[in-house]
Amino acid sequence: MIKKPLAFIALLLVLLAGFATAAHADDEHTQGLFVNLTTDDTWSASKAIFFAHQRALKAGHEPVAVWLNVRGIYLADRKRASDVHGPMAEQGASIQDMLRAFIEDGGRVIACAACARAAGLAPADFIEGVEMGDPELVLGLVFDPNVKTLTW
Repeated sequence: MIKKPLAFIALLLVLLAGFATAAHADDEHTQGLFVNLTTDDTWSASKAIFFAHQRALKAGHEPVAVWLNVRGIYLADRKRASDVHGPMAEQGASIQDMLRAFIEDGGRVIACAACARAAGLAPADFIEGVEMGDPELVLGLVFDPNVKTLTW
């Protein structure tokens, strides 16, 4: 007589664990990504942009943003050459091409306004679709509990 209630409880626990795991997997899949990109080294930058675009955004994560700051601000300058070196060179796209494609697919490219001023760049100098960042925008993403941060 005791075996049936124990079997029922065991089955119930297994089902509840399965539902909890499935719900957790869905939460992880929809979490966003904030990429802090501080370098204008095109090898590093191309890896960061590729990861944000191809691995996170195209996998359904939202929001996915690349924050260009410090020397990374130069990557969005429409007049700056951006040959890609390293393993990403075989893709055949420039950094600006990669950023444009990321933006077209729904990614956000945010330029640090203070870094832009320090670099002598104005919003008109950037490729189309780059947003000028401010503390409210950046901190809103960084402190969002559903967004993870990765730095290059």
